[in-house]
This record gives sequence, structure tokens and C-alpha cells, in this order.
Amino acid sequence: MERVRIGVIGLGIMGELYARIYSTHPLAELVAVSTRRQERLAEVAKRTGVKNTYTDYRKMLERNDLDAVVVATPDSFHFQPARAVLESGRHVLVEKPLTTRVDEADELLRIAQRRGRKIQVAFNHRWLSPYQQAKAALVSGKIGQPLAAYARKNDTIFVPTEYISWAGQTTSAWFLSSHDVDLIRWLLEAEPVEARALGRKEVLAARGIPTYDVIQAQVKFSSGAFATFESAWIYPNTFPSIVDSFVEVLATAGHIHMDRKYESIEVSSKDSFSYPKGFLTGEIFGRVRGAFPSCLEDFLFAVREDTAPHVTGLDGRQVTAALEAIHQSLETGSSEPVRPLPADLQAAYARR
Repeated sequence: MERVRIGVIGLGIMGELYARIYSTHPLAELVAVSTRRQERLAEVAKRTGVKNTYTDYRKMLERNDLDAVVVATPDSFHFQPARAVLESGRHVLVEKPLTTRVDEADELLRIAQRRGRKIQVAFNHRWLSPYQQAKAALVSGKIGQPLAAYARKNDTIFVPTEYISWAGQTTSAWFLSSHDVDLIRWLLEAEPVEARALGRKEVLAARGIPTYDVIQAQVKFSSGAFATFESAWIYPNTFPSIVDSFVEVLATAGHIHMDRKYESIEVSSKDSFSYPKGFLTGEIFGRVRGAFPSCLEDFLFAVREDTAPHVTGLDGRQVTAALEAIHQSLETGSSEPVRPLPADLQAAYARR
């Protein structure tokens, strides 16, 4: 396979970024894109040079020149296009979270097993050097056994009110904590088993956006360690960064702190003070570089070399299961069990 022939479903902020990165990557050929709005298709086609555009992704999947497809629709709309991609015999790269229901995630895993296709979930934070160093420190054992963790990912109110138009169809936990649940599960090498959560709906509800302002959840893991996950998106827009991101792991012989609020640069002017973001994506000599493009590139390698993605469908499923339990706890006010992997999927993954 010379180049991996790619399609993209969903052309919002992230979908266009996928299209842009793959349109210039030497190992990829951006064959087609799909979104419901014709004017948006025209915009992305002009910016990326893609020739084939569709308002119905099912028509796009009738093509015979696609090897893999990206699903970059909003959080709660991943399942149907991802299922269609797998059933069409293509590999799929899904924006986080994999799905917002565990039964849907389980169905995707079963289809991927039956069709012999790969699922990668775009938990791109795993490609950041500090998190890789944290993983190495934990694997080495030099800081001992992890006991507890804390992860905060809080956005300014710009994100749910202006940056995305579908905040009312998701929550800060699905949108933000999904990254952190994946990171902590990966760092601890343990599965989530129980969750308890609290949340508030005040600021955004007053603006007509029916979602939580802030959610805090505690998740117990199979190792006995536990983690607190905080997500909010009501910081004032005067905050110097669009996101405040912090991860801590406490262990028996040490600790790890990873603070991404400040990414090595600060900029002040007469009007503002800011911490510009550049670790995940950054424009360098006319191309997008960083952890996010590396995540996309490794999907190409997984397809070309027939290897397992670095973040699999199983990883995505386990994050969805933890977040589903968190949201159930928000409704019930009680601790909720995290649904384990069904027996048939346990057996399938044990054979691999």
C-alpha cells in the first residue's frame, strides 16, 4: 500500500483539521469528505483540494477507493457513521469519545472483530511527550505503586457558547474528561470499576444551553487506586488560556505533576495576557505539527503495517463505560458500577 486512502465524515473544527492534515501527509490520500451542509463542503474542498464531496456519508461509503475513514461528528453522533464505516469494510479513526453509550461501543467492537477492521480512538494526549515520560516513570517503578490521581480539564466559557454549537447535546465530562479518563486508565494500567459524581447546572442553563457547568467525579480502579476527574467550561474568557489542564499521580514513593495550562510561552500586549497553545497542534513552516498530527500519522502506520493502533477500540470502550457510570451517578446521586466488558468480547480479546 503506497498511501492510505482516507475519507472524513464531519467537517466541524476537528473534521477540517483531520482533512487538512491528511491532505498534505505523504502517506495519505484525502479521497473524499462528507458533511450535511453544501457550503461547508465547498469551503473545505477549497482549503484542502479534496475533489469528492458528499452531503450523505452513506453515498461516500459506496466508493471503492477508500481504505479508512475518520468520524469527526459531535460527541453523541459517532456511533452510526462508525458502524457504517466498519460494515463497509474500512478501518475507522473516531474522534473522542468512541461513543456515549456502552452498548454502542460493544457493538462497534463486535463488528470490528467480525470484519477484521481496526478502530483507533483519537485520544491524542497520549502522544504528548510529558505524558509519555509519566508513563515511563510509572512503568519503571521508581515512584512506587500509584495510589490516587487527580485530573482537571476546564475550558473558558468561549468553548460551549461560541467554539462549538452543540454543547447542549453533550457535557463537559464527555467533551473534556474523556481525555483524562483515558490518560489515567493508561497510566495506572487498571480498569475503572465504580464511579460517583456531582454536577451543577447554573451558568450555561441561564444562557439556554442545557448542560452541566461543572462535574466532579471519583472513579475507583481495579488496582485499588482512585482518581478525581474535574471538568468545567465556565472559566471567564479573561483566563489566559482556552483550557486549564492538569494531571497528578500520587504513588507510594513519589508523585507526577503535569500542568499544561502553560506550554512554554506567554504573550502580553496592551490588551491581553495569554498562554498560547502549541503542544497538540502548531503551525510550523506551513504544516500542522504536534501530538495531534502524530496521532493521525500513527493510524496510517497501523493500517499500512497491519498493526494494532496505539489507542484501540477497547480503550475507547472502557473510557465510555467509566463516563456512562459517571453520568448515571449524576442522575441517581449514588455510586454506580462501571459495566465490565461482556464475556464474548473478553474471550475475543483474550485470544489476541
